[in-house]
Amino acid sequence: MRLPLLAALMFTLPGVAMACGGSFSGFVTDLKAEAVRKGHDRGTVDQFFASVRQDQAVLKADRAQGVFQRPFLDFSQRLISADRLKRGQTNARTYDAVFDQIERRYGVSRGVLLAFWAFETDYGGFQGDFNTVNALVTLSHDCRRPELFRPQVFAALELFEQGGLDPRTTTGAWAGEIGMVQMLPRDIIENGVDGDGDGKVSLKTSPTDALMSGGKMLQSLGWRAGEPWLQEVTVPATMDWSQSGLRTQKTAAQWEALGVRARTGSLTRGLQASLLLPQGHKGPAFLAYPNFRVYFEWNQSFTYVLTAAYFGTRLEGAPVYDAGSPDPGLSGAQIKELQRKLQARGHDVGKVDGILGARSRAAVQAEQKRLGLPADAWPTPALLSRL
Repeated sequence: MRLPLLAALMFTLPGVAMACGGSFSGFVTDLKAEAVRKGHDRGTVDQFFASVRQDQAVLKADRAQGVFQRPFLDFSQRLISADRLKRGQTNARTYDAVFDQIERRYGVSRGVLLAFWAFETDYGGFQGDFNTVNALVTLSHDCRRPELFRPQVFAALELFEQGGLDPRTTTGAWAGEIGMVQMLPRDIIENGVDGDGDGKVSLKTSPTDALMSGGKMLQSLGWRAGEPWLQEVTVPATMDWSQSGLRTQKTAAQWEALGVRARTGSLTRGLQASLLLPQGHKGPAFLAYPNFRVYFEWNQSFTYVLTAAYFGTRLEGAPVYDAGSPDPGLSGAQIKELQRKLQARGHDVGKVDGILGARSRAAVQAEQKRLGLPADAWPTPALLSRL
């Protein structure tokens, strides 16, 4: 099942205002008129929009983001079960030839795609039962983020014209993603691959098509062939924790000079990397290489991205992480309070949503440094009280 995350975030267009709200039927009439202006046949447009309905369940799902308030250890342990790991290993063997082809053609390692396949749809077991066109039009009409979804409506229309989508019967995730690795209509048009050679791109029923399409999409997003994405490390207790976080990058030699060591194997030479401490300096530690940043083009949740990246390494033989003993964190309500306090101090934390995202982490780290606390970007009750 695709979690309430949003690959569509990659299409954000800052400052672009799009019509939204008002009468839903009037909104659909405007969409149809725009489609005709874009050159689509009027009869085809009428057929595409004939069954469209506003879906309140989609709006409810869009507002339900509580899962991302969970810290990394909790979130990852919930998503990575022994059964999910075992089935991933089985699928790696079953589709070994497919993964070999993906690696040759797109340079994407099998663990990466297996992890997405697992988290998005439980290896295809649950792909979502929301009507895709209803979901996209509903979210385009909603004024929260219409610029993300309106372009996808017209992409879905293109898919319909190509025979790749039925507006009445095609279903998927609440945010309009389709298939085993949950791709949006525009992604399917640009990166869909007929991997099994049957003349169709069938992301809902063909694991080969879905995996190869996912590999092509990651390559298009900047994935670099043959390079790692994440590596667990150990860090010295005396380290300058302000060096952690995605904003700081160093070479392997520079990290080693600071006492950072690979937990298994060795650090990768020739690449810049960032030190990630998802639950502070007493919890697990990872080095994130350039490919890690591509994950944020798939999804913008730090917790999801780190968990997916870590699971990819587990599926390729990495050990279970050393969880350490992190300091207690904050509840969702407390993080909202923290975000408001950070805003009052002039920090840009984005939306006050109770989710410890990249901007909130950066602001926390700045305040920790100002207050003389370990600047590891992990907010604690002590920091909240100091603010």
